[in-house]
Order: sequence, then structure tokens, then C-alpha cells
Amino acid sequence: MQAKYEGCVTQCKRFSGAIFFVISMLILVGRDCPVAAETPGQALVTLPPVLLQMIRDDAVQSELKMSGTQVAKTREAIAAVDNRWWLARHLPPAPLAVELDELTTVLRGNLETFLDANQMRRLAELERQAVGTRMVIRRDVAQEISLTADQRERFVAAFAQTDATATRIQSELSKGDLDAKSAQSQLESTQKTERQKVVEVLSDAQKILLAKLPGSPFDFSRVRRTYPLAPEVKTEGVTWIQGGPLQLDELQGKVVAVHFYAFQCINCQRNFPHYEAWHRDYADRGLVVLGMQTPETSAERDLKRVQSAVVSDGFAFPVLMDASASNWKAWGNTMWPSVYLIDKKGFIRRWWQGEMNWQGTEGEKQMRETIEMLLNE
Repeated sequence: MQAKYEGCVTQCKRFSGAIFFVISMLILVGRDCPVAAETPGQALVTLPPVLLQMIRDDAVQSELKMSGTQVAKTREAIAAVDNRWWLARHLPPAPLAVELDELTTVLRGNLETFLDANQMRRLAELERQAVGTRMVIRRDVAQEISLTADQRERFVAAFAQTDATATRIQSELSKGDLDAKSAQSQLESTQKTERQKVVEVLSDAQKILLAKLPGSPFDFSRVRRTYPLAPEVKTEGVTWIQGGPLQLDELQGKVVAVHFYAFQCINCQRNFPHYEAWHRDYADRGLVVLGMQTPETSAERDLKRVQSAVVSDGFAFPVLMDASASNWKAWGNTMWPSVYLIDKKGFIRRWWQGEMNWQGTEGEKQMRETIEMLLNE
């Protein structure tokens, strides 16, 4: 029997790495993805929307042995939920949990119409692996192992404590009071403590059952595409200054950098040389830089002044004036400047808000590294 218990512990160790990799990334970009508590008054616990995240990735689709037709239908299913998912990132925790749950339900329902039973079963196993030890509070897992209300309450309390630690780490990182290496070490220690608490609360029989539910191990380090499809370029209130009109759908096969700016914004101006350098260095390799001038001041609503600024700022890439902020709203933008990187299949892969080299940060270097990675994919 002891060997079987160790098997459960080994499984928990193996699969908990996936969730903490995801949580680490979420912490670093400052976006938590809670899951709704099932009982009023319960704490919300951080549980990434793993089905939304993973189903768009080539490695996962390959693991499910999807046909070309199924891959195409998956993209359609993704497109049906991605705009809402992308805009939901600004919601407070409770409404965000409700929205993520609804979008996951919609997506799962669509997938069930064209994936077979074996594919859906394997997908469920991957979801369990992706959330690691926290799979115990998923409805399907809780039912399988006959989780009691008391056990669930103890798990939620333990996970909430982990999330409080993660929030502290995030705060210290953002203030510069903690370096990335120390943050990772603390996250790993928190992971170990959470895993131990899960094992302590489960009965012997539950441990045996739990060990079987994730199925064969999947290497989540292969998963790279976890963000939504980029919103398509809107035409309402848009005037193309140069290089257009363009649609992102027409640019598949290329890497796209979309930057939102206002020409009088000093923070935007400090990023301009980076965008221009990207265009010079990578345009011949397939990078398209797209500027979206969304006005903040009255001067920035003057088309002639915007056109003049494009020339004086030396932009040699496509630029549009987003006079009615239709694109700004579609992207859920919150500040000038903001820049987004889109991969060759049209998915958002990274973004940066504010000056990229603010107070010694290496944002431009990191964005450039991502551009090169995407160009090489």
C-alpha cells in the first residue's frame, strides 16, 4: 500500500509543475485567473482557465491526434470565445471567474461536437495535469474521488494561502524588492507546501484514485500558445495614414507588432525608436509593425497633425488613426503606449504596457527576443 501512496505523491509532483509554471507566468504579467467558489462565502482560488489556454497549441492538438479538419474546427471554436476572454482580463475576480467558467463551458460544448470520446477523455486528463494538485477541486475529479465538503473547504483554504503568498511575491517583484530567482525559489517552496497539504487531507483510497486520473504524463514545456487570437483590425472611425488598409487575417504567416500610441505622449515617443528599429531589422524576415494612433488630446484628433507627426517621427511602417477608438476598445487597452506581438497564426504571444526601458528595465530586449523566437517558428 505504501508504494501506491508514493505513486500518488509522484503523480502530484509530476503534474503540479504544470500549474505552477502557468501561475508563475501569470504572476509575472500580473494577471490572475480565479475559478468560482462553489459555495457562497468561500474564497476564490487561482486556477487558470487551462482548456481555453491549451487547446490552441500545436503540441496539444498533436497529442489529441487531431485531423486537419478538426484543427480547423478548433480554430473556429476558439474564435467564438476569444474576444470575450481577452476583454475579460480587466474584470474583478468574482465576475472574471463567472465569465471564464461560462466561456470554458461554451468551448467544451463546441469541442464535443467534433472530437471523439477518446480525444475528449485525453483532453480531460491534460486539463487535470495542467492544474496539478488543484485538480482535486475540479468538479469531475471531486466526483471521481468522492471529495467531502470538509475536504474541499480545507483545500480551498490551503490554496487561498498559496495565492496570498503569490500576490505578495508579485507585489515585491513589481516594486523591485525581490529578484526573479528568489521569486521562483519562493514559488517552488509554496508549491511543495501545497502539495503536502493535499496529500495529508486525502484518504488512502482517494490517493489511489487520484493517481490514475491525470493519465500518461504530458510535457507542458512544449506548450507555447496560451493567449487569445488577436482582435481583427476595426474599420469604424479609422483613417489609414500609410501602408493600409490591412487586416490581420491577411497577415497570417507573418509576425505582427501592433503598437497603440498618441503622438504627443512622451512615454510613447520614447518607444518610437524601438518600433523603428524592429521594422529596419526584421521587416525582410517577415515582421510587420502596425501603428494605431488613438487620440488622447484634441491635437491628436487633428488628422493633418497626425499625418505630419508620422513623417517627422520617421515611421516607415503601416499606421492608422483610430479616431473613434474602435480598435482601442476591441483590444481592451488601458494605457498609452501598449504594444502586442502576434504570431504567424494570429495569436497574441506577448505584450508590454508603458515604456519598455523604464528605469532600467529590459523590456525592449525581452520583446526583441520574443520577435526573433516567433520569426523562427
